[in-house]
Amino acid sequence: MGSSLFSNLLKSIEQGRFPRAQKWVWRRLYNLLSRFWRDEDWRFMNYGFVPEGVPFPLKPEDEPERVFIGLYQQAVENLPVAGLRVLEVGSGRGGGSRYIARYHAPASVVGLDYSQATVARAKSLNAGTPSLSFEVGDAERMPFPDGAFDVVVNIESSHCYADVPAFAREVARVLAPGGWFTFADMRARASLAELDDQLGAPGLEKMGERDLSAGVVAALDAAEARKRERIGRLRLMRRFMSEFSGSRGSILYKGLATGQVAYVARRYRKVG
Repeated sequence: MGSSLFSNLLKSIEQGRFPRAQKWVWRRLYNLLSRFWRDEDWRFMNYGFVPEGVPFPLKPEDEPERVFIGLYQQAVENLPVAGLRVLEVGSGRGGGSRYIARYHAPASVVGLDYSQATVARAKSLNAGTPSLSFEVGDAERMPFPDGAFDVVVNIESSHCYADVPAFAREVARVLAPGGWFTFADMRARASLAELDDQLGAPGLEKMGERDLSAGVVAALDAAEARKRERIGRLRLMRRFMSEFSGSRGSILYKGLATGQVAYVARRYRKVG
């Protein structure tokens, strides 16, 4: 039942049906996960990314999260983050915001998430990280003034939104002139042109794009044993969590491995 439920959810997202209902379902799901999956070393909710070439440096205590941090490293690599104001939209349990705050010397990092329970969990897991804070808010109606940030990060979150163009317009609004928007998420390969149309808000100029799919599949493989061990502790929803986490044999894993689903990165700059 878990896999059929997840399959139907993915199909409805791909076809654009019931966007407001989908957004409500995702919020309830993440609230539920944050309340009942309380592992103190689980700061990330993404599928991960293994880049080619020389591994980027990490402190020993962060090595267990390397594959998940990989999506954030590629997001900010070669961007002028030091001394700037950073916003992560869809910050989840806060591991990505924490990584940027600890490794890239920004002036500040704010994590914004729609799930109140998830924000509470992020605050608990990442307490004591300098210049890092978390707020509850809607990606489509951000609670910030115009030009409040220099860098906006959005990782594996936009598929939960009811109105991606509204999100992109909000990104353009809260970015200062010359600011950067760095994005990564998955879509059916046939809908990538639509995604680019949705993200192309007035004032945002596309500066680069990448297909991360191979590195994401490598990360899913690298994290498989750890995920299976944790999912095995569950009494309920094991099949659903296997699908949700992208375990081997899941719908999303197969889609990424066969090329039907693409995991892509985009970079934009605020004109001005």
